[in-house]
Amino acid sequence: MPGSVRARWIGGGVAVAVVAAGIAFAVWPDGASAQDPEIQISRSACGQGWADPRPGVQTFHLRNTGTVTAEVDLIDPATGVVYGEVEGLGSGTVRPMQVTLGNGTYAFLCLPEDSSAIVGPTVTVSGGAERGPGVAPVTQNDLLGPLKSYQAHVTQGLGQLAADVGKLKDAIRSNDRGASQAAWLVAHLDYERLGAAYNAFGDSDKAINGTADGLPDGVKSPDFAGFHRIESGLWHNEDLAALAPVADQLDSDVQKLRKSFADSQVNPNDLGLRAHEIVENTLQFELTARTDYGSGTNLATARANLDGTQAVLDVLRPVLAPRYPALSKVDSWMKRTESALDSAKKPDNSWTPVSQLSVPQRQKLNGDVSELTELLAPIAAIAEPRRTS
Repeated sequence: MPGSVRARWIGGGVAVAVVAAGIAFAVWPDGASAQDPEIQISRSACGQGWADPRPGVQTFHLRNTGTVTAEVDLIDPATGVVYGEVEGLGSGTVRPMQVTLGNGTYAFLCLPEDSSAIVGPTVTVSGGAERGPGVAPVTQNDLLGPLKSYQAHVTQGLGQLAADVGKLKDAIRSNDRGASQAAWLVAHLDYERLGAAYNAFGDSDKAINGTADGLPDGVKSPDFAGFHRIESGLWHNEDLAALAPVADQLDSDVQKLRKSFADSQVNPNDLGLRAHEIVENTLQFELTARTDYGSGTNLATARANLDGTQAVLDVLRPVLAPRYPALSKVDSWMKRTESALDSAKKPDNSWTPVSQLSVPQRQKLNGDVSELTELLAPIAAIAEPRRTS
């Protein structure tokens, strides 16, 4: 989501400010003191100003006295484990970093743009509780294996998508509405399982799976195309001959994407970020039926979205397992949410529309997906590659 502002969570519930689009946003615990120190951040004075180390909740006011923007981490200098982070600290600006410090050694790591990393003075905190877990930094090299695996997964998925879109095109040209509807759902779910790669798809994503939102004439707009345009026609008794050119264009767009993806690359930042965003978008669009153009299959789409999230978790597991203590809880809530969605599938393999869910069913689904969304949120920060030098 370009231009979004998000809180980043490090270790056991420590919130760290992130600067995006010039805005600082964070959710802080209570208890910060007005006497917390101002810490200088620059090439020549990294981490200066921390004269009275103490345990507990406190805010460091990071002042960039240098001439370039910097990233600032609070680390254990012996291990490099990160306990706090602020990105995009502009020259001459001050940003808060609020943390809960347990016993141990700490230092500020300053990462000025176009300069080597500088580690400030080491400070020892004692007399408090044992500190919670931090996050060992993830490097570009750590993500090479997961990225390669995910690229292969998407490449295989695009092959299946192309084959199933071909079947959809043939069914529409055969003037068989029932077969076309069944083929549409299969092909659409193929696409919905590739969620972490959408950014790499570029303009193809809108052509293949765009909605009518924002179009001057809505569903009647000539610019409305792809899966949802075909969905609208199939479930509103539009003449199949009129849908044939739309299906041909979808087939062409998918083939173009399949070919171009071989020369594309999933951004390393996208893997962890999309694990959360896929489920967040499921909550926003599928469980509200905002993307239903007649098929009533939003819950099938939601289930496919979970498959897409699981694919991301599978390739990131070697990175996440030693860094995210709640990963087993994520696994449990994934299974719970999958089961809740599977219960909406009828014996004839059709899916219950969102509008036909009972109030308890809807509440359970919303609750399960919301909890899963919260558990996935830290993965974006944990799996983001960081500079260490």
